[in-house]
Amino acid sequence: MERRKFTKEEKLAILKEAEEHGKEITLRKHGVYPSTFYHWRKQFRLKGEAGFADEARKRKDQQYIRQLEDEVSLLKELLAEREIEIALRDDLLKKKYPWARKKK
Repeated sequence: MERRKFTKEEKLAILKEAEEHGKEITLRKHGVYPSTFYHWRKQFRLKGEAGFADEARKRKDQQYIRQLEDEVSLLKELLAEREIEIALRDDLLKKKYPWARKKK
């Protein structure tokens, strides 16, 4: 069975119809599981109509954020490696040319 995606308006209509005609009849009529209905009702009570924002957009945003976080961590690793290389190079130069050491 293919998963059905309800629009914001359809969700609101189902919630309103369930209040007027009863949950069981409405859920059976629309083929909605009770857990889904209760989730919608909770979203509506907590956030109002904004609770039914486009879920696909949220997922895409989360994927993009995750991609950016991965990129940042990679860049941090590269920067750390570069700093280690510079420190090692400075140490080697100090050993090879002791007269070039900075005196504090």
